[in-house]
Amino acid sequence: MKGKKLAKTVIVKLDGKLAMAVLPCNHQVNLERLRVASLSGSADLASEVEFARQFPGCEEGAMPPFGNLYGIPVYVDTSLTEDVEIAFNACTHTELIQLAFKDFQRLAKPIVTAFKE
Repeated sequence: MKGKKLAKTVIVKLDGKLAMAVLPCNHQVNLERLRVASLSGSADLASEVEFARQFPGCEEGAMPPFGNLYGIPVYVDTSLTEDVEIAFNACTHTELIQLAFKDFQRLAKPIVTAFKE
């Protein structure tokens, strides 16, 4: 996918509060990097039980990276800014949304920082 990356949304807890970490699907979240970048005291992966009700209508693990619609902050890895377009789940594991990164950035207003492994 030249000029485009498939992004995944990982739900994390920063100081016990939910947040979205958006990164290329073939990478993992480095929680320590995210903790430091977010100026948080702690960073952990959130369990499905902790966030399922926050995303009604979304399949487990298929949340779109628009935390602003759900009242939670969005952190996006800097590597995604290098691409013209990104694609991500649209609340299901069978449907994707493809969007120019600049449009995603304008709509979601993510905090851009480096946190992938």
